[in-house]
Amino acid sequence: MPSFYEFFAGGGMARAGLGQGWECLLANDIDEKKGSSYAANWGNERLMIKDVGELTTANTPGRADLAWASFPCQDLSLAGDYVGLKGKRSGTFWLFWRLMKALAEEQREPSVIVLENVCGALTSHEGKDFAAISAALADGGYRFGALVMDAIRFVPQSRPRLFVVAVKEGRTVPEALTRTQPDPLWHPTNLVGAYGKLPERLKKGWLWWNLPALPSRKEKFADIIDDEPQGVDWHTPAETRRLLSLMSPINREKVEQAKKLRRRTVGGVYKRTRVDEEGNRAQRAEIRFDDIAGCLRTPVGGSSRQSIMIVDGDKVRSRLLAPREAARLMGLSEKYKLPENYNEAYHLVGDGVVVPVVRFLASRILEPLLVGDAEREKEAA
Repeated sequence: MPSFYEFFAGGGMARAGLGQGWECLLANDIDEKKGSSYAANWGNERLMIKDVGELTTANTPGRADLAWASFPCQDLSLAGDYVGLKGKRSGTFWLFWRLMKALAEEQREPSVIVLENVCGALTSHEGKDFAAISAALADGGYRFGALVMDAIRFVPQSRPRLFVVAVKEGRTVPEALTRTQPDPLWHPTNLVGAYGKLPERLKKGWLWWNLPALPSRKEKFADIIDDEPQGVDWHTPAETRRLLSLMSPINREKVEQAKKLRRRTVGGVYKRTRVDEEGNRAQRAEIRFDDIAGCLRTPVGGSSRQSIMIVDGDKVRSRLLAPREAARLMGLSEKYKLPENYNEAYHLVGDGVVVPVVRFLASRILEPLLVGDAEREKEAA
C-alpha cells in the first residue's frame, strides 16, 4: 500500500481522491477550523495542526511514497494581485520545500511529489515563479512535468488547476506514462508557454505526462441542486428582483430565454465588479445557463459566494448555493461531514481540490509509478 504526506490538507480532499488504497502518514494544515473537519472525516491520529514552517523531520514519520502539497494560491491569482511566490500565503511553498530538503538529508525524501495550484502559477511574474518551482524540483533531484486538469471533465464545475508531478531521479518511469510531445487536452498553451520559458537545464528533466481522453461527463449542474436545501433559505421576491436588477441587458435576456423553455432551468450567478458605460465601477450579477457552475471561490478577499437562479416558466427563484451542493461540485461523498456554519463549509470546499480529479491522476500516473517501482525493487532483491 503506497503511503503519503498531505500538506495544506484542508478538509482532506486529496486524501479522499487517493482513496482507501493509500496510507496517510501525516496530514498538516495551519487552520484549526479546517483541521476540525479533517478530524471529523478522517480522525486525528495522523493530523497535525501547525504552520508548515514549524514542522521538522521529527514530525514526518517513516518515508512516504508521495508528498501532496496544495499550497495556498491567493498570491498567484487575481484575488492576491499576483504577488507570487514572494507573497505571505503562496510563499509557504518554500517552507514546504525546506522540509523536503531536510528529509532528503536523512534519505527519506518522497519518491513522488505533487504540487497543486491555480493556473496563474504558470504566468505570475512572467513565468519566473514557475521557473523557480521547477528549479527547486530539479536541484532536489527530481524529474517533473505538469498538467492542467479542468474539473469540468469530471463534475459540472469549471475549475482548471495546475498539477506538477515530480518523480525522484533514478526511479523508472514506465514508457506508457509519458509522451514525446504535449497533448493539447492536458497541456494547453499557457502550460506549453511556461515550459518554453524554462532554462534548457530544466527542460532536460521535463516529462510530458500522458493521460487518456475521458468519456463525456453526464452529470449536469441542475442534477446536484436540491429543491429543499439545507443550510440556506430561498431569497424573498424582493431579493430576487434585486439580483435581476444587477444584471446587464445581456444577462437579463438569458433569464428571459430560460423562461421560454417552460421547464426547470438552473443558472449559476456570481456578483462581480465591472466598469459601466460611464466608466464607473459597479456591481453586476452574471448568470450562466450552460449546465455548468462557475468556479467555487472562498468567500474572502472580496470574492462573492455563488448563487443560483431557478427559472420554471414565469416563476423565478434565487438563493445561495447550499453547502452540500458545493460539496457535490467538488466530488465529495454525501457522507462527507461538513461544518454547520455556512461560511466555514463554503470556505472549506471552495479551497479544496476536486476529488475525482485526484483519483484520476492517482490511478493513471501516481499508482503506476509507485506500484511498478515497488515490483521492480522486489525483483531486484
